Amino acid sequence: MSRPIAIGSQSFSNIIEENCFFVDKTLFIKDWWENKDSVTLITRPRRFGKTLNLDMMNCFFSTEYENRADLFENLKIWEHEEYREMQGKYPVIFLSFAGIKDNNYDDVLGTFFDTFVELYKEHEKILIESTNLSERDKKDFEKIIDVLEDGEDRTIFKSVLKKLSKFLSKHHKKNVIFLLDEYDTPLQEAYVNGYWDEMSELIRNLFNNTLKTNKYLSRAILTGITRVSKESMFSDLNNLELCTMSSEKYQEYFGFTEDEVFESMNEYGYTNKDEVKQWYDGFTIGTEHDMYNPWSIINFLDKGKLEPYWSNSSSNSLAGKLIKEGSKEIKSDFQTLIEGGTITKKIDTEMVFSRLSSDEDAVWSLLVSSGYMKPISRNGKKTEITITNYEVRQMFEGLVEEWFGMERSEYNDFIRALLKGNVREMNKTMNELTLSMFSSFDVGNRPSERLRPERFYHGFVLGLLVELRDRYIVTSNRESGYGRYDVILEPRNPAQNDGIILEFKVHDKEDGENTLEDTVKSALMQIEEMKYEQTLIEHNVPEEKIRKYGFAFEGKKVLIAV
Repeated sequence: MSRPIAIGSQSFSNIIEENCFFVDKTLFIKDWWENKDSVTLITRPRRFGKTLNLDMMNCFFSTEYENRADLFENLKIWEHEEYREMQGKYPVIFLSFAGIKDNNYDDVLGTFFDTFVELYKEHEKILIESTNLSERDKKDFEKIIDVLEDGEDRTIFKSVLKKLSKFLSKHHKKNVIFLLDEYDTPLQEAYVNGYWDEMSELIRNLFNNTLKTNKYLSRAILTGITRVSKESMFSDLNNLELCTMSSEKYQEYFGFTEDEVFESMNEYGYTNKDEVKQWYDGFTIGTEHDMYNPWSIINFLDKGKLEPYWSNSSSNSLAGKLIKEGSKEIKSDFQTLIEGGTITKKIDTEMVFSRLSSDEDAVWSLLVSSGYMKPISRNGKKTEITITNYEVRQMFEGLVEEWFGMERSEYNDFIRALLKGNVREMNKTMNELTLSMFSSFDVGNRPSERLRPERFYHGFVLGLLVELRDRYIVTSNRESGYGRYDVILEPRNPAQNDGIILEFKVHDKEDGENTLEDTVKSALMQIEEMKYEQTLIEHNVPEEKIRKYGFAFEGKKVLIAV
C-alpha cells in the first residue's frame, strides 16, 4: 500500500510519525558533519527540499528532540552506529527568513522584531530556569526580549543571534549549531521593493556577528535561492563553504534524482515516466543532470495530473520584474527561449543585486540560479542556457498573458486589426492600450528608473508572441539587410499570411521631427533604407506580401502608418 502524501508539510517529525511519503536524504547529516565546514551556504531553487532538510537536521541534532531515536531508526543515517550517539545532543538555533517579505523597510523591521521575539521565547523557559546561567545572564536575556517587543532599538539586531548562542552554549555546555532557512528572502524583497541598501547593511552586520565573531558557534548551515556576492553580504566572512547549483558537494540531497522519481512512481502505480520527464526533468546540480523539483513530483504523485505545480506555487515577482523591465535585448533573447531555443551568456553564481538593472548577464545568472534556466554547455566564460523544462515554459507564457490580461479586449482588437491590415483600427486600439498600460509598466520609484517607451513596445512584442505563435515566428532586434530591425513577424505559412515588419521610433524634435507624422515617416524610411525585408525574402516570403509599419510615439500618444 502506498504511503499518504502530506502536501506542503515541511515538518520532518510529522512526516515520519504519520508514515507519509518521504525520500530518505538523511545521509546529508553524515556528509555535512564529516566535512567539518564552519559555515555552509547551500543555494537551490525554491521548493527544492531546503526547509525539510533543515528541519531534519534540527530533529537530529537538537536537544529538543533528545530520546527521539524513533524518528531515524528506519532511515539510512541509523545504519551508522557512531551517529546514533549524536542524536539530540546539541543546542540548535533554527530560524527561517521565509516570512520576511514586506514591501517597505519600516514594516520589514517590525517583522524582524517579531521573528526574534518568537525565537527567544522558544528558549525562554529552559534558559530562565537554567542552573548554568548567572543571574546577570538571565536578566540580560529578559532585557533583550523587552527591547525586541518594544520594537524601537534597531541596534539590537546585529548581536541578537550571537547573544542567544552564548546563553544556549552556557546552558548546554556545548557550542551551538545554527540553521538559517531562506536567508536571501528579505534581500530579494528589498531589491524588488526599493530598500536594498538598508536591508543589505542590516543582514551583513547580523551575519558578521553571528557567523564570524561568535565563539559560541559550532557550525552553521544557511540555505537560499541565490548566492549574494561576498562583497555586499559576506565581506568579512572568510570561513564560508559555498555549495551552488554547479557544486558537486551535497548535489544529491536537495531535489529528487531520476531514480528516486521513478521509484516513487512505481510505488503509486504510475507508468507515464516519459511524460513526467518532459514536464519536470531538466534541473542540473553538480554532475547530476536529471534532477527534479520535489514540489512538482509530490503533487503529481498525489493528484496524478501533469500540471505546472512548481511554477504556480508562489510569486515569481523577481523573475517577472527582470524580464518585464528588461532591455529590448533581454526581451529578444527571452523570445528565443520561449520558442524552445538557446542563448549563450556569461553566468556567474555570485549575485550582485545592484547590477541587475545594468548588467544583462546578472539577470540571466539569477534566472539560472533560481532554476528557471538550465545550462546546456560551457565554453570558457560563456554558458549556453535554455528554459529548464516544459513546466517553466508554461509559467513564462502565463506571465506574458498576465501582463496583458487587464487589457485583453483592446489587445485582441489590435491583433485583429494588425492581421487585417486595418491601420485606422490599429491606431485607435493602440492608443487605448497605451493609455491603460503605460501606468502598469512604469514601475520605477524614481523618474530615472521608469521604463522607457521602447521597453513597453518590446514588452508588447511578448504579447504578440503568445497570441500569434501558431501563425508567426516573432523575432526582434536581429540583423537583416543593413541594420537591426525592431520586430519581424515571419509567417509559418507564407501562402496564407503576410510577412510583417514593425519599426518603433520615439518622437525627437532634436532630430528635426516637428510632428509625430515626421517621426513615423522616419521609421518607415529606416525600414526601406536598411532593407529589413531581406530576412523575409530569404525565407520565401514574396516581396509583395510584406507589410511595413512605422510606429511613432511620444509619451502615451502613438501614430502608426504604412
